[in-house]
Amino acid sequence: MAKAHKPTPRIAVAALSVAMGNAALAVGELQILPAGEFRSWDGRPEKAPAWRIDAAIAGRVIAELRSRINPIVIDYEHQTLLAEKNGQPAPAAGWIDPADVEWREGVGLVARRVRWTPRAAQMVDADEYRYFSPVFEHAELSGDVVALRMGALTNNPGLDGMAAVALTRLFSDSPHPQETPVNETLTKLLATLGLAADANEETALTAVAALKAKAGTADALTTEVAALKAKTPTAPDPAKYVPVEAMHALQTEVAALTAGITADKVGKAVEQALAAGKLLPAQTNWATELGKKDLAALTAYIDSAPQVAALRGTQTGGAAPEGGAGGSQTDAELAVCKALGLSADEFSKAKVG
Repeated sequence: MAKAHKPTPRIAVAALSVAMGNAALAVGELQILPAGEFRSWDGRPEKAPAWRIDAAIAGRVIAELRSRINPIVIDYEHQTLLAEKNGQPAPAAGWIDPADVEWREGVGLVARRVRWTPRAAQMVDADEYRYFSPVFEHAELSGDVVALRMGALTNNPGLDGMAAVALTRLFSDSPHPQETPVNETLTKLLATLGLAADANEETALTAVAALKAKAGTADALTTEVAALKAKTPTAPDPAKYVPVEAMHALQTEVAALTAGITADKVGKAVEQALAAGKLLPAQTNWATELGKKDLAALTAYIDSAPQVAALRGTQTGGAAPEGGAGGSQTDAELAVCKALGLSADEFSKAKVG
């Protein structure tokens, strides 16, 4: 049993002249094909109910366009298709970058901009050409648009209701001299926004919105800083704060007074210990230095030292006899040795001076 084969859709090429209309297009934009179903006034398409393009079909057409390297050519009166027959040249009127083709719901397939040649720009501006005629492939039976091939400027429209060809000097190769100042201003504005000279309207508006947001943030910060400055007192409260210089002077004075008081206490303690027979005269310097370093240690030594009454009346004034190196140390003396890091011999030598 032979298998049934699904027939391959036949592809036909159509050249359609687009009449002027009032579609929602910005200056410089070009409506390539209308949205939905459409037919030519001369009865085409012949085998399909109508030509048709929607968002899904447009997605495939745009994908095919962007797979190409070369831009889409726009000529005059489809001379590119006729050149082989009539032998006439087919100069370009303009070029469309595939990246600039997009689907716009309710409008159709749109070129955001066209790079017109100086000659074409002048002719369209003078109203010598008013209509755009796309050349596209379509499925013969369904009428679905398959691919966009090229386009042409023409004055023989095949479809009413399409948007007129309109120029913008920003994208024209040869702007008129009287409009140059406008172009220079636009170029400077775009440069100030950090955008290329050929940036589209959407990109420019987005940049302006971002700039306004930054300006608003800056104003808010300025207001906040001003509020903080207003809250800051002009001078510190003298009841709560002391000048650093005064504090340092006070610390120095306290340290001097403390040192003086300590020296006075040490002097009195050593003097009283000598008078009480608890220190030998030879121990005076040692005891004084100990007191300066650790008054509590000196006091503990003096308190625990035995009182030798005989020292008051000896010919040596309490000093050890010559040749004597002292004797064994008391518990208090051993504590002093430990505090000062001295051995027993060093302590004994210090006592006899």
